[in-house]
Amino acid sequence: MIEELDVPKAHDSIEGVAEPSASDYLAGHSEIASFLAQAYREGRMHHALLFEGEQGIGKATLAFHLAGHMLANSDHVSAPETISAPDFSKPLWRQIAGGMHPAVLHINRPFDQKTGKFKTGIPVEEIRRVTHFLTRTASDGAWRIVIVDPADDMNRNAANALLKTLEEPPARAMFILISHSSGRLLPTIRSRCQSIQFKPLGDGPLTDALTHIGLSIGLGVGEITPSLLQRSEGSVRKALLLVAHGGLEISDTVDKILQGQTFDLPKAQALSGVLNGREAEVQYELFRDYLMGLIADEARRYADSGQTREADQWSRYWSELTREITNAETYNLDRKQAVMILLEKTHRAFRSGKPTLT
Repeated sequence: MIEELDVPKAHDSIEGVAEPSASDYLAGHSEIASFLAQAYREGRMHHALLFEGEQGIGKATLAFHLAGHMLANSDHVSAPETISAPDFSKPLWRQIAGGMHPAVLHINRPFDQKTGKFKTGIPVEEIRRVTHFLTRTASDGAWRIVIVDPADDMNRNAANALLKTLEEPPARAMFILISHSSGRLLPTIRSRCQSIQFKPLGDGPLTDALTHIGLSIGLGVGEITPSLLQRSEGSVRKALLLVAHGGLEISDTVDKILQGQTFDLPKAQALSGVLNGREAEVQYELFRDYLMGLIADEARRYADSGQTREADQWSRYWSELTREITNAETYNLDRKQAVMILLEKTHRAFRSGKPTLT
């Protein structure tokens, strides 16, 4: 982690935690890192890589490590067989971390000066920066590397603009697209990339990562409990948010509401009030993701047991709630009321074993 360098923040930054561009630590994914190092060394690196997997498991961190590896070893034949951890005492890595390296362009959600918030997606104007970036002549024939993080956030116009560049990439240009939900990407973009599948971290690497990061945010070893590891689902980011923003308490409350014989209105009202606060964006996201994860697990449970009809019902229910949540967030509907409706409907679905579809 870099203390003295001003590293640009992103929409998903966590206070006290190094940005992917400024992180010298990567837990897990050694096989992927070895594959990429070998592909580069042998001169068979695809011009567009799609890093797919859950959010917060190290995809963006490895993307920046790979970018630095390529720029530090422009002659691929003599490149090391492994991708080493960044050395932030060197100008190359410091420039990458600070977003100042002329050969690396990091595209993510831009900050809106008018609203004082990050935009909810990546607009086409950001992708137009890619075109300008690639038209510049690289010094000494160096690589020009574009990291889109996450590519899922591109709107339709932005995605179409990027597609045109992917179809006719200039020489020595590398694209690394980060995706937490690749189903949201245009199929034509996927088809022009080499997919690299990242798996959630196992308990060992996840514990190592939390122990390492915990030193900078005050997370004690004793707080890395089996319950935290289970609910983190292999994501370092999710674990940190659970600890820092009361995620474990939120999920415990949701469990109690859904498992009750009757709908606990006072408990649901108390939870919806907490999630409705002005500073409760992260808590709301934790609630939303946990609730939807429970529904997805139910669909998966029925599918695994061969009960396809029930699995389809729960899958459709998941899709229906996803649309309702998206509409509520898009049109700024009353969040407290929206949370109450979600809890009441889902409680009824779990108690009856059959979700009500509209």
